[in-house]
Amino acid sequence: MTSAKNRHGKISVKIEPAQLPHLSEGTFLIDSHCHLDMDAYQDDLDTLLQQAYQNHIRTIISVGIDEKSSRQAISLAAKYNMVKATIGVHPHDVAHILPHTLDTLANLAEENSKHIVGYGEIGLDYVKNYTAPDIQRTHFRSQLSLAKELKLPVIVHDREAHEDTLRILMEAAPYEYGGVMHCFSGNMTLAKQVLDLGFHISIPGVVTFKNAADLQEVAKQTPLMSLLVETDGPFLSPVPRRGKRNEPTFLLYTAQMIADLRDIPINEVARQTSANAMKLFRLPGTLTT
Repeated sequence: MTSAKNRHGKISVKIEPAQLPHLSEGTFLIDSHCHLDMDAYQDDLDTLLQQAYQNHIRTIISVGIDEKSSRQAISLAAKYNMVKATIGVHPHDVAHILPHTLDTLANLAEENSKHIVGYGEIGLDYVKNYTAPDIQRTHFRSQLSLAKELKLPVIVHDREAHEDTLRILMEAAPYEYGGVMHCFSGNMTLAKQVLDLGFHISIPGVVTFKNAADLQEVAKQTPLMSLLVETDGPFLSPVPRRGKRNEPTFLLYTAQMIADLRDIPINEVARQTSANAMKLFRLPGTLTT
């Protein structure tokens, strides 16, 4: 992958499709956000995970979006050593929360603590509006409270709801166990406000898109010690796989783009973002295994 500025000062990117970025032996990446339970992966999940491991993807966080997917994420984490789980209810689905749902999730967390590393994804989504915004806000607050009770970092979804998301996060601060703004979609001004809360910012494959100038600036300017990387698979495949099913292995393209933007080696991006993820999610192991 190569990047350069054109005469307008914008960054252009070229990735040869046959080239998969390479990490040095002993260096690895952590996919901080993926949906391994989804149907898109069910026919070849074993192969997909094997390929990811062979390409230095050491850990994949499989994220829950409702009670069913949270249970599935836990099952995957119990089956595969390289998978960890989170639990929570996505803003699209909070209209279906029942009186017992949060109690059920709390029980799941207590019974499966060795597999669960975070709470989410939770937050606000004003694009699809599958659930009324006021209901989204109510359940966002209640789930932030539950995450604190469970002593888990929070994984936050924010889509076209920057102002309300930030306001609610600030109201609920501080976050002793940390958090991450997943699939970050704001500009550097928002990024600084998120960082002030002690949160991490997770960079998705969107950073490789030609029209992602704001996200590219965030990936370039945010302190590396505050960045995570993610696929959000099976969605949002990076260039040169855009339009295809996203896979954990494709995290390499995202890491390479960040490296190019910052003019540093991909191994440096891998080491620091992995260290960040290990600290946030309290993952076992060391950076040299």
